Formats: sequence, structure tokens, C-alpha cells
Amino acid sequence: MTMRYRTMRFLLITTSVALAFGSLVAMATAEEAPWSAQWIGVETSGVKSPANCWLCFRNVVDLPSKPQKATARIAVDSKYWLWLNGKLVVFEGQLKRGPTPDDTYFDTVDLTPHLSAGKNTIAVLVWHFGKEGFSHKSSGRAGLVFEANVDDKTIASDSSWKAQVHPAYGNTGEPLPNYRLPESNIRFDARQDLTGWNTSKYDDSAWPAAVAFGQPPAAPWNQLVERPIPLFKNSGLHDYVNAAELPTISDGKTIVAQLPYNAHFTSYLKIDAPAGLTIDIRTDDYLGGGPPNLRAEYVTREGVQEYESLGWINGHQMHYTIPAGVKILALKYRETGYNADFTGKFECDDPFYNTLWEKSRRTLYITMRDTYMDCPDRERAQWWGDAVNEMGEAFYALSPESSHLARKGILELMNWQRADKTIYSPVPAGNWDKELPMQMLNSVGYYGLWTYYRYSGDAETIDQVYPRVRDYLAVWKLGADGLVVPRKGGWTWGDWGENKDMTVMFNVWYYLALRGQREMAQLTKHTEDLPEIDRKMKSIEDHFNATFWTGTEYRSPGYKGETDDRVNGLAVVAGLAEPSMYPAIRKVLATQRHASPYTEKYILEALFQMRYENDAFSRMKQRFTKMVDSPLTTLWEGWGIGKEGFGGGTYNHAWSGGPLTLLSQYASGIAPEKPAFAGYRVLPQMGPLKSSHTVVPTAHGLIDLNMARGEATFQLDLTSPSGTDALVGIPKAAIGVDATIAVNGKPIPKTSPAKRDPRAVTYAGQDQHYWKFHAPPGKWQFEARAAAKNLQ
Repeated sequence: MTMRYRTMRFLLITTSVALAFGSLVAMATAEEAPWSAQWIGVETSGVKSPANCWLCFRNVVDLPSKPQKATARIAVDSKYWLWLNGKLVVFEGQLKRGPTPDDTYFDTVDLTPHLSAGKNTIAVLVWHFGKEGFSHKSSGRAGLVFEANVDDKTIASDSSWKAQVHPAYGNTGEPLPNYRLPESNIRFDARQDLTGWNTSKYDDSAWPAAVAFGQPPAAPWNQLVERPIPLFKNSGLHDYVNAAELPTISDGKTIVAQLPYNAHFTSYLKIDAPAGLTIDIRTDDYLGGGPPNLRAEYVTREGVQEYESLGWINGHQMHYTIPAGVKILALKYRETGYNADFTGKFECDDPFYNTLWEKSRRTLYITMRDTYMDCPDRERAQWWGDAVNEMGEAFYALSPESSHLARKGILELMNWQRADKTIYSPVPAGNWDKELPMQMLNSVGYYGLWTYYRYSGDAETIDQVYPRVRDYLAVWKLGADGLVVPRKGGWTWGDWGENKDMTVMFNVWYYLALRGQREMAQLTKHTEDLPEIDRKMKSIEDHFNATFWTGTEYRSPGYKGETDDRVNGLAVVAGLAEPSMYPAIRKVLATQRHASPYTEKYILEALFQMRYENDAFSRMKQRFTKMVDSPLTTLWEGWGIGKEGFGGGTYNHAWSGGPLTLLSQYASGIAPEKPAFAGYRVLPQMGPLKSSHTVVPTAHGLIDLNMARGEATFQLDLTSPSGTDALVGIPKAAIGVDATIAVNGKPIPKTSPAKRDPRAVTYAGQDQHYWKFHAPPGKWQFEARAAAKNLQ
């Protein structure tokens, strides 16, 4: 099983990252030049366009010379593919709607390398979803707006363009995709194809003129907001892993083509066949999570033909069912995905944790695209409990570009806030509006928005959303007992699984939300809010343990189930549990196993925070062994798949990837002390590990850490990037309380210097667990050796 991520070849298209969008902040359109282009489309029998409609647009422009600069703004509902002079320039452009419940994104695309002097042909294929889903708000009308500034010339979509419905695209019969997905199955009848329509030589004189619907902002697409994330990666076409074993003539049985890992991809075929045969195209994950997901059908024309089904799907295997006798000339796939690199790393001497970290990263990546997703098969929905865990993982696993997706999600979450100040997810959404109160508290709190700020340093976004966070938390009330009054919301969901002590859980999540709000209020200088925040936090602090702590565990009065490991772990990470309670909580976490993989992250984190790191490693291994041992390359929604799991039991849910964060943040000890790692700590808790190599991507560059320990030695090699200051801890558990420590071969005294040298490592003090040193940017090798008396 290949666990390494294959380096992909990318289509070199760039897009700028917008720094403000949605009704929450100044609209991007207010700062952009006004649009002169028209929304265009085809005439339909009613106001709404049919679902699963594919439109072709063409225009020819004559340029006097090769342009020095050509930048286009492009928007559609819902996806588009762009060719210039027959060359594919954008593969799957546009983001699902919407940045607000009413508005639409647009792409910015550099066309300069693709235009030339003379006639240039622009061809755009638009896929209109035309139905609602858990990840898309449909405008109801298929359309395109295209405006390019080409030196001193403007190319704008209007009624001079040609447009028509692509006759080869249509709907499959049942089963259809489940209602959570706005995408439809794709059926392509090659007998109706418009062969070569996207090339310069094609004659479009018989095509009708496009219908102009209005100049942006125009209903139903409304305001246009610049795309805040890069265009997607595009690997180009690749052979399947088992390409050499695939047949050259079909026998009618399903052909199983193997991918290197669970991926987003489109499928391609080249065949020689008679006309009118139907080929079924789906993955091994077609029924992932229970109900039908997405599949495709291709109806052949006569002769040699090739086809790529443009709607991305995911899985470990591509299943082609091709009628017997058809000659198979090629079967390939194209991987696409979010445009970030796999720059983070964790490797240690125990292969189990290496595999778990790698599977966590693979699962994270496959749940990123237009938004963070719970899963790429059944829903593709931005549930914010999932997004919180995924966002934390991305800061350790992926290049800093991943933070743009987190920012997009944060602004969407708050732009969709309702008039009653409640928030909900998933958003964007067209057929869902239920609040999951505890997921919402997690999203706006310490692990959600505040973690985003700590790791990204993006204070602007926090400043923009803080007033809406304050409004949402004001919806919650404290009761006469000084504790939070639980809110039902639209779906009173605390976690998958059994034995949920919901009353304690409400209080812990609300306290963590207040903790995050307090930090944000200080950052954004809303100091007038601090007294009320402090009053609420103190009220919970004063009553929480008195009400819920029994002396051996956390349990709410009236709760009759088995002791809930979730609330015992959450009480620790919230800071509500006192150190004197840790031994009893440790016993609870050693015996209780009720949490889903989503909340398991916080239980494991509690063990690290209580300094029971060996317990954390042991529980991690016990809980995740089945997933690690599986041939699947991704982690699951529950502890089993399908009926053995929860909520449908998908096999690719990144909320299960909490161990990735914990291995980098606690086992290796790397975490920000100042925003965006301008200052950071290295305070390792290696537990049973003997060696590890960790790389953490930051805006300043890569933090590269190697550690190894022997019987009486400990070595830590750190490469610290420019613009940072590291606080390095040498664990006393590795070498005892008396030790000699050298840096780059020179002994360093464990005494405070009279004046700190910003160019050298200096002593920073000690505590119960570490000798601590300040390390400026550079390469530093710490070597610690136990004192001779400790070796006797």
C-alpha cells in the first residue's frame, strides 16, 4: 500500500486571494472595477434552468498583438471548464455558491500565456447543478459572466457570444445521488457530441446568440465575490497503478482500476466500439456512507473515441463496466484537489504512529476542496465540528495556503448568521438550516476561531467576525444554578455513540467558547465586553466542579449512563478540572471508551495536558489500530465502517485525524507561543518513542526537528526559520534533573545570562519537566547527557 503522496504536475494557473468578502465585510465588488460584462445563457421555458444542464459558450476576439497582460474575471453557476484556442486553461473553475445566502463567487484567471496576436477562440463549458445540497445554494439559473482586461481592450460576455445546450449531456436513470449532494449523475451520449466545439476550427455559425440577463450585480446571482482560495490542482492524466494488468478487450465484467490512494479524480477512457453501448463508471465508494453517491454513464458512438467524465468522484478503485467485445485502448485518471503542498511531516521509530499520521493527512486532504468537508462521498458538507479538527490538522500537515480555506469557511459561517443571531452548519447549503449547538460553540471558540488566529496570525479576520461571535454567544444564557442553560437548536447533537452526558458537555463547550471569545475581545480591543465574559466564565468556574465532580469522575445529576469519557477529557482541556483531580480522571480514561473519533481528539489531548503521555500513546494505539491495520488509506467516521460505524460510517472522515495534530503538537512539542509561529515552543512529550523527525510548515518557513534519546542521552536538532524565536525544552525525564547540556558542541550553563544574546542560544529557566532555552533562527544541535551519579 503506497502511503506517500505522489508529486503532481499542475496546470500553472494563479488566482489572487481576496482579503474581504460577503455581507460581513466590505464586498469585494466595492473595491473592484465595475463589471461591463453581461450574465449570459440560453433561453429556457421558465425562470429556472433545468437541473444537471450543460451549456457551451463561444466567442472569437481579434487582438492586434500578443498581450502583455490579460486577466479575466469569470463566474458561473455552478462549474466551468475554459479553453483558449483549443487549449484547456481552467479545469473545473468556480466555487459552489455562496459566500452569503444570496451571492456568488467569481474566479480571477491569468490568460496572458494563452492569447496571441490575431483571432483567439474562447470556449467555456458550464455545468449547472440546478438543485440544492448540503454544500451549495443554487441560483436556479445557468449562466456565465466573463470579463477580461487585455492590455487596453476589454473582452466582455454579451449577446454577441454564441451559446447552446450541449446535447450529449443528460441524466441517468435511478438510483440518483442522495439529496445531500447538489451534483447529479452524469450521462454522456457520444452520438450527440459536438465534436471539436471547443477548438478554433469549429464552425459555430449555426449556433444561436447568447441571451443576456443583466450586468452584475444581477439577480439571481447578485453580488460577485472574488474567490478566496487558489484554483484546484490538476495532475494531468495518469495510468492506474495496475494499468499493466487491465484488459485490452472487455469481457463484460467490471474492470477494477486501482488508484494509489483515496483521491479526488475524474475518469478517462479511450476505446474502439460500436455505437449505442452503455458504459457504467463508478468507484468502490459509490455507496460510501450508505445511500447512493455519484456515478456516470457513457454511451458510445461508432469507432475510436475518448471521453473524460468531468464530475470528480473519490475512492481507492475505479470500476468500469464495459460491454463485452469493446477494445480498450486506454484507461486513465486525473487527480485534482486543493492547491496546497504536503510539507508537514512526522516520523518516529514506531511504524504505527507513522501510518496513523500519514492516513490522517491523506484523509484531511480528501476532505478539502470548495470547503472543508465531512466526507467527499455522501455529503461534501462543511460541518463545523469536522472543520475545527481539520483546520488544526492542516496547520501541521500542509503548506500555509491551506489557511485560506479555513478563512473562507469562517467568513461563510458568520455571513450565514440568521436574524435571530444563531449560526448553523453546514453552509453554504440550500436544503439544510439546523443548528447543532455544541458544534457551533466549538467553531467560534478556543479550538475554532482562536486556534485559527494562533496558527495563521490573521487578526483581520478575527476583527471582522468578532461582533457576530459576540452576538451568537449572547444567545446563550446562564441559569439560576450559575451554569449554562442547554439549547436544543435544530439538532441536539453532542457526538456519535452512546453514554453522552449532555449537560456537562453543554457547559464545557460553552466555557471553551467564552475562553476563545475573551482572547478575541482583547485582540480586537473590544475590552468593554470583558467584564461580562469574565462574569460568565467565573460563574461556570464557581459551580462546575461543585455540581458535576463526584470525587471520582464528572457526572451530571440525573445522568444514568456509563461514565462519559468525553466530558472528563473536555473538562481538562477547558481548564475546569483541577490538577488534584487528574489521577481520578486518568482512571476514567483508562476504562471508558464511548467517544467517537471526533471527540477522541480532545480526550487524547487531555492525557497529554495532564502529563500522562504514555497513556495517550497507549489509548491512541488501542483506539486506532483497526484503522491503521486496514488496507484503506483514509480514516473512518466511526470506529467501524458502514453499519459498524456511526451516521452512515463513511471511510473518509478527517474529523478522525486528531492524532496528526497531537503527534506534532505534543509528542514533538511544537506549538505557537506567538501568532503564526513568530514565537513557538518545542516541549516534547515523547512517551515511549525513542526517535522522531517532525517538520511543521509556517509562514516563516519550515520548522525541522529531529530528536533521539538513549539510555542516558538526549539529542535535539532544530532548524528554526527566519523571523521566529523558539523556546526549546530538554525533557528532564530523558536525562534526569542533573545533566550537562551542549549546543552545537559547546557546553551551555543552566544559569540565566546577564543579557540575552539574540544571535545565540540562551538559558530560559526550568520547571518540573524541562530545562528551557531560547533559540534564535538557525540550526541548533542540543546534546544532553545525564550526570554520572544518575548512571550508577
